Amino acid sequence: MTDVYAVIGNPVHHSLSPEIHTQFAQRTSQDLRYGTIEAPIEEFVTTVRQFMLAGGRGLNVTVPFKKDAFELADNLTPEAERAGAVNTLQVLPSGALLGHNTDGLGLLRDLTQNLKVELNAKRILIIGAGGATRGILQPLLSHQPRQIFIANRTPAKAQMLAEIFSDLGNLQGNGLEYVPHETFDVVINASASSLSGEMPLLPETIVKSDTLCYDLMYTKSREPTVFCQWALDQGAGLVVDGLGMLVEQAAESFALWRGIRPPTEDIIAVIASGKPTFR
Repeated sequence: MTDVYAVIGNPVHHSLSPEIHTQFAQRTSQDLRYGTIEAPIEEFVTTVRQFMLAGGRGLNVTVPFKKDAFELADNLTPEAERAGAVNTLQVLPSGALLGHNTDGLGLLRDLTQNLKVELNAKRILIIGAGGATRGILQPLLSHQPRQIFIANRTPAKAQMLAEIFSDLGNLQGNGLEYVPHETFDVVINASASSLSGEMPLLPETIVKSDTLCYDLMYTKSREPTVFCQWALDQGAGLVVDGLGMLVEQAAESFALWRGIRPPTEDIIAVIASGKPTFR
């Protein structure tokens, strides 16, 4: 019997996850089907329960439901518990839901293995203080950056995250208007601005010729996101969208569900091939 998995979010039509997991299944000889579920904003729990009753085995969770998935999960992995957000749900044989967070692992693999980026002693700016940021903070801090500054439209949310993770390293959090007018080594867009097409107002001085600008979002057309275009216009040394992270975090989810980790480097190349890329 073919096992069923899906990505759940709102919106979710732009997701490349079905293509990625289909590639994973083919390369690892796994019998599964993977689709998309756009859940109404107020009906996440109901939608997940319906998926489980229909025999669904696992879900990837994207915006805006990562906190909802955290609260719904019966059991949590250490990564999800620390992040306070879940992007992967697994239906256990008992019928219980296991919540995991693979965002940080996926980002780190793309940064350190695919892009060969050194994070130790670097100054990092993260834009946004939602579930995506929660998922990447602990893995980023494990590489001992000199500083992470979290900037958010609502200062209190950024300040709260800085406080929660303060035991792991040097963090500051504040509103977008308080971003230091200084250069950063790495600028990460973890907000949903690229989905809405609205670029947050940021000082041009934060980017220099060797700054890495990384957008956790991506466009299905593979055209630059609004953040990536802004970074290119500022002359950033390396501008990257979230395709590599998406594939790497998906591989972590696939391994949790199927017990085998699929190859990733060639799949990133396959998905990006023949289309505009700025990696």
